[in-house]
Amino acid sequence: MAKSDSNTPNGSAPWETKRSPSGKNLLKRAMPWLGGLLLIALIGWGLWPKPVVIETGVVARGPLTVRVSEEGKTRVRNRYVVAAPVAGKMRRVSLKPGDEVKAGETVITVIEPVVSPLLDPRARTQAEAVVSMREASHKQAGESLEAAKAASKMAEADYERVRSVTRAGSVSESDRDRIEMEFSMKSADVRAAGFALQVIDYELAQARAALERPESSIAGNLLEVKSPVSGKILKVMQESEMVVAPGTQILEVGDPADIEIEAEILSRDAVMIRPGDSVKIEQWGGEKALTGRVRRIEPAAFTKISALGVEEQRVIVLSDLVDIPESAKALGDRYRVEVRVAIWHADDVLVVPAGALFREGNQWKTFVFRDDTAVLTPVEAGHTDGRSTEILSGVSAGDEVLIHPPDTVKDGIAVTKRER
Repeated sequence: MAKSDSNTPNGSAPWETKRSPSGKNLLKRAMPWLGGLLLIALIGWGLWPKPVVIETGVVARGPLTVRVSEEGKTRVRNRYVVAAPVAGKMRRVSLKPGDEVKAGETVITVIEPVVSPLLDPRARTQAEAVVSMREASHKQAGESLEAAKAASKMAEADYERVRSVTRAGSVSESDRDRIEMEFSMKSADVRAAGFALQVIDYELAQARAALERPESSIAGNLLEVKSPVSGKILKVMQESEMVVAPGTQILEVGDPADIEIEAEILSRDAVMIRPGDSVKIEQWGGEKALTGRVRRIEPAAFTKISALGVEEQRVIVLSDLVDIPESAKALGDRYRVEVRVAIWHADDVLVVPAGALFREGNQWKTFVFRDDTAVLTPVEAGHTDGRSTEILSGVSAGDEVLIHPPDTVKDGIAVTKRER
């Protein structure tokens, strides 16, 4: 008996009924299984597909204007360059850019006569040689005049002698005519020699003047350069006092209130622009865009290198401002603006946000939002202004489309709108 008691657990007999485990022991045994089930549930919940958060836009009917956008600048319509009319010493220009001037009244500068330049030794030697040559020519012309006078006196004596003979047949008619002609020729030689002597006198005086350096007299020789038009000084090219030649540019004058807009448009876009087209001027410094009209499209294009190093053919398009507000009158010459020229317009078309369209191959497509699902829909697109696009077929007014859908959006996938 003692041996059998020692072989049974808890000191019980083998034939006794085993006790059932307690609740605490069952909980300990179930904990690993419960943890595994919870882990599997979390993994399944994490892998379960969730709706993609998207933003939507509405397809609607409305007006659409297609515009060409380029950087532009303002410029004074009529600008005048004031230049020196004569050579001389120009006094310093006291006017500054922005100063107002009046036509025919405002004195821009004064030009004085130039003092004769100094002669270097070589030039002086040459000038003295010219004077000596002119003096010799003067003596030669004087001697020629005396010889002509003597010959003329002899011809005159013969002529008087022939005239004194009145008896017929004493002098032939041919001799009489020859003597009269010689007298006329010798008289003409005297007059020519006298004129030649006068020319030599003038040349001699000119040669002597080249050797002199007379003091310039500014009394009565000052020339005032006045503004040709009323306006403001735009730019001063030559401010300091200096000796100027005729045609030297001094300053530029214009009226900043009379400005136009200049834009360099790509030639492929310029062919669609017509005079009178509507223009929006933005980024000029004010809150509201300014309105304008195209006045001129220049016929000749020019080559311009873009920021990427690409050669582009551009055309200058000029526009006039319409109904300029008071705040825009502060615009001056060469101010930067953003120009948007209308090249197409329709009052009633079906439009969709441009961000809702994308291309797959050669086909335009969009995702339509229906019953919390993205439905891939092919569409036919028309004109666009970069913000809205004309839709010719594929969707209807009132449909909601996804704007800039992420790459995770596929046809038939569940989506949900972003909360605003």
